[in-house]
Amino acid sequence: MEATVFNPIQLYLLRMFSRMRSEQELKEVQQVLANYYCAKVEKRANALWDQLGLDQQKLEEMADIHERLPYS
Repeated sequence: MEATVFNPIQLYLLRMFSRMRSEQELKEVQQVLANYYCAKVEKRANALWDQLGLDQQKLEEMADIHERLPYS
């Protein structure tokens, strides 16, 4: 049997979760984590938007493109 080795983040979360006593606490932590990752994705999306020089007009133009790959 292979031993599981946890990284420092996993160990921290396990210690934190061991103190949780209710379903409500779990839901609150899940919401905090979801908000955290949502903010990271939004920040990255905004950086890509700026990097690619996108604007609303270009977005609308891309929405009208209908490219299909041929069936093989």
